[in-house]
Amino acid sequence: MTGRTAQQGRDEAVAALRRIAFLLERDQASAYRSEAFRAAAGSVERTPPDQVLALAAAGSLDDLPGVGARTAEVVTQVLRGARVEYLDRLEAELASSPAPVGPAAELRAALRGDLHAHSHASDGTTSIQEMVLAATSLGHEYLAITDHSPRLTVANGLSPARLTAQLEEIEALNGAVAQFSVLTGIEVDILEDGTLDQEPALLQRLDVVVASVHSKLRMDRAAMTRRMLAAVADPHTDVLGHCTGRRLTGGRPRPPSEFDAHAVFDACAEHGVAVEINCRPDRLDPPHELLQIAVDAGCVFTIDTDSHAPGQLDWLIAGCERAVQHGIGPDRVITTLPVDQLVHRPR
Repeated sequence: MTGRTAQQGRDEAVAALRRIAFLLERDQASAYRSEAFRAAAGSVERTPPDQVLALAAAGSLDDLPGVGARTAEVVTQVLRGARVEYLDRLEAELASSPAPVGPAAELRAALRGDLHAHSHASDGTTSIQEMVLAATSLGHEYLAITDHSPRLTVANGLSPARLTAQLEEIEALNGAVAQFSVLTGIEVDILEDGTLDQEPALLQRLDVVVASVHSKLRMDRAAMTRRMLAAVADPHTDVLGHCTGRRLTGGRPRPPSEFDAHAVFDACAEHGVAVEINCRPDRLDPPHELLQIAVDAGCVFTIDTDSHAPGQLDWLIAGCERAVQHGIGPDRVITTLPVDQLVHRPR
């Protein structure tokens, strides 16, 4: 290694591993592949720089926990100042994909952040810090961490005590990051009676409350409508998340829930609750028909990735493309607002 300190070489190797993981997540590669690169990045980052150099020279990087043959090869190439072929190929694939143009590109450029993202505290794959690193690399000004609420045990939902601890973690992190805001939040379950699955005093402390239905998705239309109307009327609700709960792809596709969309979106407009345009490729929620009903009702919107891994934060363009098909411009998307206006917007 020439022209660099041991620490610089190690840090560049860590950055390369993280970039590979990001690109794999962005392209919906298997979680096993991306998580392998993130695990290797963490392991290398925790190892003293001189030890990393010594292991690389001995061909023994795979002695480190979480480092395998492929990830060791990446680290070795970086330390030698050589091209990282695997990273180059992924970057070339990204560069060859069509760039967004027109109104969708303009709307994407106007977005300042994302109000729906998960960390490994619930069912995300990485720490809040990893999500923030990715968000800053994309030019975001803010990111809301919205891990699940207690009743969703399958997603390791946060108890009041765990959510309180996360608030303290985010407060400390905000003190360490410059010119970026990590917003406190939750994706709170809408229970069967329309109440929100978290203590009201805790919800009051949060910057962003995304309310979503995750259970009993096949309720009859009238009951689901009452359930959603109650949640929208709750003064703590800021965003109605993935409103139909549909799944388009995967091993178990799921049809959309049925509810009176006119009534629900009229209520969202009345109460100032933003309708989420969910960018996940397996959701793309609301469907176009319902999205037009929300537009006609006078709703405001938020374009969110519902990210469970850092690379997924780069899915915003999908929501922008859907929004502009319905004439939704930056003036109706709350994530074009500066952070102070966002968290204090009138309701």
